[in-house]
Amino acid sequence: GIYLFVFPNKTYFEMLLDNEQHFSMECDPMDVINSMKVKGSEENIRFYEYLQFIQKKSREVEPLRAERKIKSDAKENTDAIDASIKTIDKSVTDFKKNYLTTWPNTLLSKIFLASQEVEVPETPLLENGKKDSTFAFRYYKSHYFDTFDLADDRLLRTPIYHAKVSNYIKNLVLQIPDSLIKECDMLISKSASNKETYKYLVWYLTNTYETANIMGLDAVFVHMALNYYTKEKAYWVDDVTLFKIRDRAQQLDPILLGKKVRNLVLEDSAGVFRSLYDIKTKYTVVFFYDPDCGHCKKSTPPLIELYNKFKGQGLEVYSVCTEVEMDKWRAFIKEHKLEWINVADPKLHNNFRHEFDISTTPQIFLLDKDKRILAKKIDVETLDKILTKEFEKNSANK
Repeated sequence: GIYLFVFPNKTYFEMLLDNEQHFSMECDPMDVINSMKVKGSEENIRFYEYLQFIQKKSREVEPLRAERKIKSDAKENTDAIDASIKTIDKSVTDFKKNYLTTWPNTLLSKIFLASQEVEVPETPLLENGKKDSTFAFRYYKSHYFDTFDLADDRLLRTPIYHAKVSNYIKNLVLQIPDSLIKECDMLISKSASNKETYKYLVWYLTNTYETANIMGLDAVFVHMALNYYTKEKAYWVDDVTLFKIRDRAQQLDPILLGKKVRNLVLEDSAGVFRSLYDIKTKYTVVFFYDPDCGHCKKSTPPLIELYNKFKGQGLEVYSVCTEVEMDKWRAFIKEHKLEWINVADPKLHNNFRHEFDISTTPQIFLLDKDKRILAKKIDVETLDKILTKEFEKNSANK
């Protein structure tokens, strides 16, 4: 990989570490690149020849760019300066091409290739004579990894590998579970021939979507955990950690967006058992709360307003108290004049806290008429926006 040797005055020099494990480097900390003397490492000698070349070309181009800005601001012709800048840029490109041809399998060549931007050809015309507006993006995405070896673990220890993968998965892939899962599998398959790159990508992608702040992307974490965190595949993980990861995924799997929740049959304040599945409205809000919870107390009044706003259009609230102190629960119902379905589990016969992943309160789930999850773990304001759109959509369809 690429490593830094940092001096006390915060200056540093870079070194490439590959097959040559024993070598020496000597320089003046005040002029690292030009004073560098390398012994025993042909790759680092060539690396510093490249850095010296780049530094020289940078010094040549800087005054040209400054002059171009002055002329451009004054609306003067910049063709001559543009030609000079283009010539310098070409000399850098030619240097890299020559290096790639001469030493194709070296670490620096891999770095050059990994750093290359995709050259997008001219946009073709469609049958109607118009340009294809999506061509550039599709071409860029499909050729993004053409010159990047995802199975080369040397690149892991450079600033390039993580940045390249992160940019692809976060900026070039549609942020919905199906698309992300397909692309995660693709990345892992391309890295699988190398244990280190495989391990890194499995860890990075799993961790990224375990902590994703976009609703629904926990489905990617569940896919990663259940498909790659097995004893055979996750060879670097101890048994305890493996169990925790898989257990977490198995807990989340039944409450992913689009899945039908398990039925809840809990007691209301009169001791009558009320079934979630017996609710026959278009939408059901399941509201998990604790009467002593400050956030629950703040969320309840706006939820009441939302309930009153939509109950005539096909909304019901199934309100679940997560605590067992029934006096506090009844006082909460009375204080807020809760007219929706109020239930609790005073004898702890139900495992809903684990099954709905209720580690904190309040928690809000929005279900459709078939009790499939449309949204989860959202605040009342977001719930209001979603329901407004849903009811508007239903009205338009009519």
